[in-house]
Amino acid sequence: MDIITGLVEAVHEVGGRLAGSQPAEPVPAVTVAEAMAAFAAVDGPAAGLLRERLHALRPQAGWCEDELTGTVPAEGEWWVCDATDGAVQYLSGLPHWAVTATLLRDGEPVLAVVHAPLQRATYTAALGAGARLNGRPIAPPARELAAAVAATGQPPLPARDAVALRRAGASLSAVAPRVLAVRNLGPTALQVAQVGSGHLSLFWEYGSDVTNLLPGALIAREAGAAVTDPRGRPWTPQADGFVAAAPSLHRDLLAVLATVA
Repeated sequence: MDIITGLVEAVHEVGGRLAGSQPAEPVPAVTVAEAMAAFAAVDGPAAGLLRERLHALRPQAGWCEDELTGTVPAEGEWWVCDATDGAVQYLSGLPHWAVTATLLRDGEPVLAVVHAPLQRATYTAALGAGARLNGRPIAPPARELAAAVAATGQPPLPARDAVALRRAGASLSAVAPRVLAVRNLGPTALQVAQVGSGHLSLFWEYGSDVTNLLPGALIAREAGAAVTDPRGRPWTPQADGFVAAAPSLHRDLLAVLATVA
């Protein structure tokens, strides 16, 4: 079995179990602590199963324990995974969540899968080998900015800071009048991957959101999208912002974001 096939099988297994456990109605949690306890009850076993499957697939690779640290190891092979990317949507009974798995080598993503079970979408990418959606090659189509459906997001609560939040608000005000629509459709990794397939035209975000951005960044880049920071420099895990866009839109989007201090 090749590693991509094994990776897809693993995330499909985990995604199937989570989908079967997701309630149709929102979790009746009054406080953040109650919501997180309800989430841990399903995410913990799912993460354990994913780790077990990926260790069997690549036993020499390490496992990044905390997805919210904002950093990734610079040397060696490591799995960066999120069994339930989109916890808020999952707990709310919404379909916008995904299982993600990324293999890093010396700090760079070389394999990535983003699987959204309830949307029947599985994105895959390997460094230098292109990107696929449900097995078919993908590429972002050309559009002008006025016809673009844009998406944005914010890092998880522990990683948000005042500067990033101010830029997020200012950039939304700057981008919204220039595009067809702006949406936040849930998991960051899935939205970035959707830029690669053309389901979204562009995605931007301010702040540090490394583990959520890594899988989508590889998929979008391998599909042919431009993936940079908001100043147009190649995106790295150390960047304080992120942009993925169809090549036809990238320069125009950067010009709009340049108005955000």
